[in-house]
Amino acid sequence: MTDTQGGLRGWTAGRKGNLSRLRFTSLRLRLVVVFGLVALTAAVSASGIAYWLNREAVLTRAQDAVLRDFQQEMQNRAGALPVHPSQDELQHAAGQMAGSSQRFSVLLIAQDPSGKTVYGNSGGINGFALEDVPKSLRAAVNRQQKVTDANKSPYHLYWQRVDEHGTPYLVAGTRLIGGGPTGYMAKSLEPEAKDLNSLAWSLGIATGLALIGSALLAQAAATTVLKPVQRLGVAARSLGEGKLDTRLRVTGTDELADLSRTFNNAAEALEKRVADMAARDDASRRFVADMSHELRTPLTAITAVTEVLEEELESEAGGIDPMVEPAVRLVVSETRRLNDLVENLMEVTRFDAGTARLVLDYVDITDQITACIDARAWLDAVELDAERGTHARLDPRRLDVILANLIGNALKHGGSPVRVSVRIDGEDLVIAVRDHGPGIPEDVLPHVFDRFYKASASRPRSEGSGLGLSIALENAHIHGGEITAANSPDGGAVFTLRLPRDASQLTEENGEGTKNDEVGNSGKEGS
Repeated sequence: MTDTQGGLRGWTAGRKGNLSRLRFTSLRLRLVVVFGLVALTAAVSASGIAYWLNREAVLTRAQDAVLRDFQQEMQNRAGALPVHPSQDELQHAAGQMAGSSQRFSVLLIAQDPSGKTVYGNSGGINGFALEDVPKSLRAAVNRQQKVTDANKSPYHLYWQRVDEHGTPYLVAGTRLIGGGPTGYMAKSLEPEAKDLNSLAWSLGIATGLALIGSALLAQAAATTVLKPVQRLGVAARSLGEGKLDTRLRVTGTDELADLSRTFNNAAEALEKRVADMAARDDASRRFVADMSHELRTPLTAITAVTEVLEEELESEAGGIDPMVEPAVRLVVSETRRLNDLVENLMEVTRFDAGTARLVLDYVDITDQITACIDARAWLDAVELDAERGTHARLDPRRLDVILANLIGNALKHGGSPVRVSVRIDGEDLVIAVRDHGPGIPEDVLPHVFDRFYKASASRPRSEGSGLGLSIALENAHIHGGEITAANSPDGGAVFTLRLPRDASQLTEENGEGTKNDEVGNSGKEGS
């Protein structure tokens, strides 16, 4: 019983799958519908023509046979009667005429020797009567025509098909030439009608079978035609997913084969183009990394010298010549800026190379923000709205980089006081940094996280490198989070950091390790 139910479920699932493909694959549906309509039109036309031809043939054959027999009986039986027969003679002749091979009903009308109209029919009192003959037919039978070279007889045989209570009849009438009775006959065409109905049913069944056959043929043709298109769609999806080595097997010389060749050529060109771009990108990253590493050695020595010069500047003894002091301060400032730029470039290179890793730990978010603010002496300029006891599992060092960049950017380009608020939104930690400055211009908002982007071209040599917000965003992404920038309705810019409270699930899914690495300097501008 279980096997039967399983087989039934499998058949039902397969049938539903076929119906689903037929329903949602529009091209397949159109092919089936077009094939069906063409087949239906052809079958109905052929069946209609066949029915009409057979109907006319059957009715004409039956009609001609009956009319010939009736005309023969009129000449033999009715022609043997006197010009003014009696009632009994008419009745007897009508009975003899009805007994012919065609078995039709007969009505004879004449005048007896006294001039009275008498009737004789083959069915007795309730048989075929004059009222059963259409008036138009009676008028045609009794109308005398002019005898000419083309018309040798004043009277002719006329016939008409009538329907009586759903049964078709053939009614005919004629008069004897030279005087005598007028005869009418009625013949049921019900056997012929039944034969025609059977023919119509047969043609209808044949039409239905032709329609079903055409639908199956259309389905087979659609499958044959659309299978290469389906393979092309699968290959295109694979190519879009980054599988640049995807190729189609080409068979034949038709248009679909040409399409497959075109796809393969395009995929090959795309693979080569992407490989070239990846090689150039790798070379660029290696160049930046090598340049940064090469700059660190001389920068270390220069930094040590600038620290000595800075101590001399701050000493009360005044060891620096006042004329040289501005130049010394510029050297100290630019050396610090160059050192920060190199550190930021190395951090960006790690993100681009995919070597940046998280070192996760459970931290108190309020303590983490407080430590970040205190380490940079921002306590007087920053307001913190956060409750203690809000914990999260993340990389505290990278969170410090993010906070330092966001808060430092707000202090530098916004306005004091900067307000930092913390809230929990489901499984996410949300930290908002808002300043009280003029806000961010609408044309700048889409670019605040771009590398080396600065909103003002008039300050290209500002202290920041334009990498701070970009590095902050990359650190948020590596946690599985996001940073958004907007303008507050009450004035000022708002940067919103959203991080998952437990980033360990992300690192497990991505297979990331916990290797530590160096980080860039914090507090850099990004706008």
